[in-house]
Amino acid sequence: MNRKHPKIQRQIRVRKKAVTVSDRPRLTVFRSNNYVYAQIIDTTGKTIVGISEKALKADAKLKPVERARLVGAEIAKLAVAKKVKDVAFDKGRFAYHGRVKAIAEGAREGGLNL
Repeated sequence: MNRKHPKIQRQIRVRKKAVTVSDRPRLTVFRSNNYVYAQIIDTTGKTIVGISEKALKADAKLKPVERARLVGAEIAKLAVAKKVKDVAFDKGRFAYHGRVKAIAEGAREGGLNL
């Protein structure tokens, strides 16, 4: 895929807004077919904390959206431990729906301000 591909253009557009509008670190979300990943990245590009659904070892009987909510809550707990409260939400090329939305809601419940 090159920069003209619609998914890449959408990702660049969303990331540019998350980086230039705010001086807060960004909560970046990646969603694969099997797992979801979340990272908090500071303005210089250094990862502060990160977690994946694989590392969470959640109950396999939970639905994917429920597991994503747990990932959001866990990333919030790790971020608060590192004294990060305010973040900009970077959904990347993914729609704010389903598992991506569940991560954001879990992060809000965990104490992050998005």
